[in-house]
Amino acid sequence: MAKYIIKRLLVVIPTLLFIVFVVFFILNITPGDPGRIMLGPTATQEQVDMLNESLGVNRPLLVRYGEYIWNALHGDFGTSYTFNVPVTSVLMPKFPTTLKLAVLSVVFSALLGIPLGILSAVKKHSLLDHMLTVIALFLASVPGFWLGLMLMLFLSLQLGLLPSSGVGTWQHFVMPVMTLALPSAAFISRLTRTTMLDSMNQDYIRTAKGKGARDGRVIFGHALRNALIPVITQLGMNFAGLLGGAMITEIVFGLPGFGNAIVAAIKAKDVPLTMFSVVFLSTTFMVIMLVVDLIYAFVDPRIKAQYE
Repeated sequence: MAKYIIKRLLVVIPTLLFIVFVVFFILNITPGDPGRIMLGPTATQEQVDMLNESLGVNRPLLVRYGEYIWNALHGDFGTSYTFNVPVTSVLMPKFPTTLKLAVLSVVFSALLGIPLGILSAVKKHSLLDHMLTVIALFLASVPGFWLGLMLMLFLSLQLGLLPSSGVGTWQHFVMPVMTLALPSAAFISRLTRTTMLDSMNQDYIRTAKGKGARDGRVIFGHALRNALIPVITQLGMNFAGLLGGAMITEIVFGLPGFGNAIVAAIKAKDVPLTMFSVVFLSTTFMVIMLVVDLIYAFVDPRIKAQYE
């Protein structure tokens, strides 16, 4: 297991360097003037040119890329063009909001989607299965911003049960979590149903039934453990994606999160701020995928045997 973890960590390094280079290259060839962004429209062109010279904007791309990597290894990710402070002090205070939103959304989608998927598989082709299929297809096809606005209209404006925007209490996270979790739970339920049906048709399931094993043990002790492998992968990818891709929900509900700040940084062509967000989210995604692979070993003993 330790060798496998070391190998995966060694793969992370060149992958991360390549991702950073691609994003660094794209950001530096797009139109925009860092000096003008920092000094504003009232500054003279001479002042802008002097600031660009001090920032090293005119140096070759590879030189600036190498300098960025060297500084990043020493914990210096640059200063925000927009706020004129270190990028970590801009983004990291916003990360707990996004992290809380992502964790709650993934947990809620798993707690709702997996049991419903198992129920659909056990009651396949029944009226309940058809009803759950229709509901899942509806939720999976609904745009997130529309679902968020409808929840806001009904639960906040009409019934007055929940606050429509902001943070501060657990009530502020109810509608954003529902907006993210319900479509995800719909997809997880269909995925669980499919993998459960596939597992239920395997020879070892028929053998367990032939030996007189109870239905509960067959479903949860044998079929579910093998069916969860794709589900765990999807949950891990959902979690990693929510850490950087929940900006629409954050904008709709006025949450001061990570995604909202990234969108603003890209609009302002704040290169250091955007680069740090890419490095942070890419590293987080790779770590999450490594954790997902390790979870496989505890779910399926056959995968654990391959690591040893």
